[in-house]
Amino acid sequence: MSAPTRQAASAGPRVSPRARDAKRFIVGIAAIAALGGALFGYDTGVISGALPFMEDHFGLTSLGEGVITSALLIGAAFGSLIGGRMSDALGRRNSLLWAGAVFIGGAMAVAVSPGVPVMTAARFVLGLAVGSASVITPLYLSEIAPPHIRGRLVSFNSLMIVSGQLLAYLINAVLARWEAWRWMLGLAALPAVALFVGLFFLPDTPRWYISKGRRDEAARVLGRTLPAEDVPAELARIDQARELEAGARRGAWQQLRTPWVRRLLLIGIGLAAVQQITGVNAVVYFAPKLLASTGLGTGAAITATIAVGAVSVLATAIGMALIDRVGRRPLLITGLAGMTVALALLGASFHLPHSAAVSALVLGLMVLYMAFMQATLNTGVWLLLAEMFPLKVRGLAMGAAVFVMWVVNFAVALVFPVLLDAIGAGATFWFFGAMCVLSLIFCKRYAPETKGLALEDLEHELRKAAGAEAGVVAVAVAVAAVDSTG
Repeated sequence: MSAPTRQAASAGPRVSPRARDAKRFIVGIAAIAALGGALFGYDTGVISGALPFMEDHFGLTSLGEGVITSALLIGAAFGSLIGGRMSDALGRRNSLLWAGAVFIGGAMAVAVSPGVPVMTAARFVLGLAVGSASVITPLYLSEIAPPHIRGRLVSFNSLMIVSGQLLAYLINAVLARWEAWRWMLGLAALPAVALFVGLFFLPDTPRWYISKGRRDEAARVLGRTLPAEDVPAELARIDQARELEAGARRGAWQQLRTPWVRRLLLIGIGLAAVQQITGVNAVVYFAPKLLASTGLGTGAAITATIAVGAVSVLATAIGMALIDRVGRRPLLITGLAGMTVALALLGASFHLPHSAAVSALVLGLMVLYMAFMQATLNTGVWLLLAEMFPLKVRGLAMGAAVFVMWVVNFAVALVFPVLLDAIGAGATFWFFGAMCVLSLIFCKRYAPETKGLALEDLEHELRKAAGAEAGVVAVAVAVAAVDSTG
């Protein structure tokens, strides 16, 4: 009698063939679509290893380095604006196909560019794909995933971005011994081809199919991810959500005139700027250049940058695990405090005499800074931007904030090499440390706490908080007016 009992216990709960098929389908979707995130990470990270060799090949000035690096970022700013509209018109899948084609063409054009003007133009075009993918990939994943795993699937895209950066650092390190910077840039075409081909085997999202009146196709896709009995209810839910959002879009511009909504938009734009003005992409794009300035050889500096990518991946995973336990505001404030200390020490380390020990110290402090950044500020800001805006302006407000994020990213990448030459690495990182202090004050004063609240309840709380603060300000103004007349 004991053997059957052991067998039953070891077998565990049964999983139906339908559930296994649904899991395989969702995993396949995530693996292919998240290549968009990986390409985002690779194309932003690979420039760090290619730039030292491009500097010699093209005879780049500091401004030339900034222009080539930032061209992709200004393209991404416009790509993020284009991506949302294109995904509504062409579909999420077809828009990702377009981005995949541009990724392939852009990577090949960058790899064979004969001079700085062509290189700059090619990286701008590549940036259009990066920006579009940064909007379309999470949108596609969020709309096609079943509700119970939506958060994990969308967060997986963030993990793929930093994983793409790590892959870029690894390839840079391998190819640096041959100074094969064109191969570093051109290899991005391979995952782009995988994304482009893989998307032909994926459907579009149920929400987009319904928006185009293709209800049968929406039902077929839902039938591959949900139990059959849940499909009618999910179709009805999508219909209801679309009606609410259609009404919301019609009133979005009017809502922005409401003081409390306008205040939230300004806070969101401020958070987007905070994420970039505190120096993260100065490290992502220029880590080998910074390490080489301490006396480390170019090849060794590029190899050492792998540590930055590896810690970014680990820290992002830790941040994803902490964000719902600790809360958004405490994570932002703790991270900015840690980043401030790391940047202060990093700035001081560049004033030490060049040596292998100083190179190791600089690398260690960059890794410490990136650990705080990726686990706290990066994770927290993206989540807050997705949560904090009311339904009627959510798309419009988040689009504005992400556009500002890319523009500030562009400005930092353009100016950073010039600052290095003008005031030195030490003073430049102290400047970023000062930005961290100001950002900490901003976040402590204005960043909302969204932990544990449904979006509808959150909207009510934010409206009430903004109204209470407006009342306090009005009373203060009135008292001041009385004092001045008295």
